[in-house]
Amino acid sequence: MSSSDNVWFDDEAGPLIRPYAMTRGRTQPTRDDFDVVSIVVRVGGARQDAPLDPEHQAVLDMCASPLSVAEIASHLDYPIGVVKVLLGDLLDQGLIVSRTPAARANRPSMNVLSAVLDGIRAL
Repeated sequence: MSSSDNVWFDDEAGPLIRPYAMTRGRTQPTRDDFDVVSIVVRVGGARQDAPLDPEHQAVLDMCASPLSVAEIASHLDYPIGVVKVLLGDLLDQGLIVSRTPAARANRPSMNVLSAVLDGIRAL
């Protein structure tokens, strides 16, 4: 390795690739469909119009079975923000589907929780 190659590798961290390089400078997904607990799965038989970048392909491969956004990020060792951007791209292409768990969608409002807490404190 030449000395210029060493700038891209850290003995403890491994290859140094900035997150924005994986997302072509984007920091926000094209859609706001993803939470860390959203479940994502690859669409069976979906047609890819063009070859995917390695990062997109890695995420798509992970989605062969249903996983949460947090699990995908953890397994691939990508930041959550990067995974959300990559998932947004895959969702736009129709290659994945995403679902938010029902328990999160039906949770009570903060006003209800505050009222319950106030009631408990009054006991």
